[in-house]
Amino acid sequence: MTTINEQLSTTTLLRFATAGSVDDGKSTLVGRLLHDSKSILTDQLEAVEAASLKRGQEAPDLALLTDGLRAEREQGITIDVAYRYFATARRRFILADTPGHVQYTRNMVTGASTAELAVVLVDARNGVVEQTRRHAAVAALLRVPHVVLAVNKMDLVEYAEPVFAAIAEEFTAYAASLGVPEITAIPISALAGDNVVEPSAHMDWYGGPTVLEHLESVPVSHDLADCPGRFPVQYVIRPQTAELPDFRGYAGQIASGALRVGEAVTVLPSGLTSTVSGIDVLGNPTDIAWAPQSVTVTLADDLDISRGDMIAPSAAAPRTTQDVEATVCHVADQPLVVGQRVLLKHTTRTVKAIVKDIPSRLTLDDLSQHPAPGQLVANDIGRVLVRTAEPLALDAYADSRRTGSFLLIDPADGTTLAAGMAGDSFTSPDVVAEVDDDGWDF
Repeated sequence: MTTINEQLSTTTLLRFATAGSVDDGKSTLVGRLLHDSKSILTDQLEAVEAASLKRGQEAPDLALLTDGLRAEREQGITIDVAYRYFATARRRFILADTPGHVQYTRNMVTGASTAELAVVLVDARNGVVEQTRRHAAVAALLRVPHVVLAVNKMDLVEYAEPVFAAIAEEFTAYAASLGVPEITAIPISALAGDNVVEPSAHMDWYGGPTVLEHLESVPVSHDLADCPGRFPVQYVIRPQTAELPDFRGYAGQIASGALRVGEAVTVLPSGLTSTVSGIDVLGNPTDIAWAPQSVTVTLADDLDISRGDMIAPSAAAPRTTQDVEATVCHVADQPLVVGQRVLLKHTTRTVKAIVKDIPSRLTLDDLSQHPAPGQLVANDIGRVLVRTAEPLALDAYADSRRTGSFLLIDPADGTTLAAGMAGDSFTSPDVVAEVDDDGWDF
């Protein structure tokens, strides 16, 4: 008989996020999913039942399973991103329940940034609204490969097929125009449990999967393994012992692709080249390692390599640049302005940078570009041009979500200002820019 741990070790992992307008039932859907898949501990359910009775509700309010902040429970809304981990016999899941309010759009970006699937909820009574289009646009912007349209509260429209069909048609056309590659529409009632885990007895006209069936069967992207090899160095190991007097290893997590012993590699941004002489995974030597494994790599040559450098196969090494053109989501309360000094963190490398220009701000309602906004405020998404003090080995976000993303940070207090997605417009200067004594004017 196989144990639970043995089963989990052979199942795949799916990261997914939920999104939708206020009161569309996101937290209730998540609670129903956890409850009906038997992923709730007895004491958790008892706590929810007690809290529900205290609020005058006869039945347990499953939304309380994810609305963990006191302000969320008092207001009946989701504010923070709530992460939940659960598993079935077929797959493991990391779920991010994101807020629906417009002012918390930045939280939706956080939750969906690593998701491979987004569940966008729509109230069957209201249909596709502005916030629905906003969340679809964010999912497309973040290159989430699979989107599920969950038309919720079908019990309040008498489970009418024409209502579902009209909403599904409108949303699918809009999402497809944004470039979302795959859209699946499912009619549900999160409160009653219809088509969440068990098929609905009230919608015999629907022959598709339940939400859980789709989550268990959707293909999990292996883009990290399929992308070119990228190994950001996190730590240089120099034991200096009698047994290993000249050992120099480079530790970190492979961000994408694979590394092989004997493979020619280039160290960036220096451009030095060598050959992989050894790879160690959890104390065991191996001939190949791939993302997202944490490894120690040794090279045939003694090179000057430090934290923040990137090792990549020479045949597919990224270009380096000091001029970064990117789309950013501004997440801080203070605005981002032209000329602002920031720190740019890309993988394990953090460099000084200056915001040179903010060409446009995206209007998510109709996807139009507002030119020259002058600044970006909280929840804004816009294009920026950033000049860095040192070259970076950036990929385009369209090619790699891991090595094409970065953060802009306030150098004064370490506050995260914006999450960035690098574009394709790179320049590759041959000479590092001159800087003043403060290291900022470049």
